[in-house]
Amino acid sequence: MHTEPTVSACGADEDGTAAELCAPRRGRPRSEAAEQAIFAAVENLIEDGRSLSELSIEGIAAAAGVGKATIYRRWPNKEALLVDVVARLESPLPERTGGTVRDELVGMIDYMRRRGLAKRSRWMLKSALSQMNTWPELRQAYQEQVVRPRRELARAIVRRGIDEGVLRADLDVELVCEIVIGPILLRTVLWDEAPLDDPELAEQMVDAVLNGVGAQPSGGQPAGQSR
Repeated sequence: MHTEPTVSACGADEDGTAAELCAPRRGRPRSEAAEQAIFAAVENLIEDGRSLSELSIEGIAAAAGVGKATIYRRWPNKEALLVDVVARLESPLPERTGGTVRDELVGMIDYMRRRGLAKRSRWMLKSALSQMNTWPELRQAYQEQVVRPRRELARAIVRRGIDEGVLRADLDVELVCEIVIGPILLRTVLWDEAPLDDPELAEQMVDAVLNGVGAQPSGGQPAGQSR
């Protein structure tokens, strides 16, 4: 008599990780350990010379010592995972300080200055970012998940400046953002050898811009100092 093979009640996925799927969940520590192993595996593979396009979920899972299901439970595809990996290599977006508009603008520009320094010193980050330009899907995902929050931060600070009368209300918000961010983008993106070491660079840039787009200051103070 033909006997059907016994199948686990919880089933097995295509890469045979039935034990992993059936194992009881152990909560956040296990989840964090798996994510760290996956991130480390991707970074190690890149350091070994693998291009982003050469990476595969199968290869990443094997290098991390996890099943593919562990990766797919966290990311829907390879692009989403790689975006998170590259984002981890960068400095986290700065928190808004609640100080003056000038203070917030300086904090944002200094974040971009430090990011530029990190990109120069960490070849893996620079390599990953450059490869994104030739991979439309990955570049789009990166723009949505990483670049858009930066732009929204800039818009929020500029809108606050306009609402408080610190910045001129007759200027378009997007134009003001471009004027404020443009100088540091020139140094960090278009001019590879531009000086970025000066910790006072952000203040110098913001004050120079505010003198052009700031509302009339009172008492001789820089425009962004008023609330």
